[in-house]
Amino acid sequence: MSIQPIQRPSLSDFDRKASNELAVGAMLDYLSLPAPTMTPRPDAVHITVTDTRDLGRWMFELGGEIHRSAGSDGVALWTLHTKTPTRADGSTVAIRVHVAVVDGEDVLTEVRRAMTS
Repeated sequence: MSIQPIQRPSLSDFDRKASNELAVGAMLDYLSLPAPTMTPRPDAVHITVTDTRDLGRWMFELGGEIHRSAGSDGVALWTLHTKTPTRADGSTVAIRVHVAVVDGEDVLTEVRRAMTS
């Protein structure tokens, strides 16, 4: 008889998606951040907020970098790249917080400073 290491079965995309949703949902229960729309994916959880003030709340609470994509029709998509606090097993879940920003709309200076592209 030989001893073989036990290999954990690899998680399916469904399992990773469910785990990510659970982690972000638990974090939201604790932090009370706005999350009107949450879309879990195996690699990250996407949150869509309604205005730049909500994006600022996420940034102040969790930190991260803001990316601005070129828009059309006078609207650009701003995305905060952040993550959950470290879990007991040492892992984190990537979070992408999105908001559509109309050209000329006021955006907090601190949010603009966090923008990387």
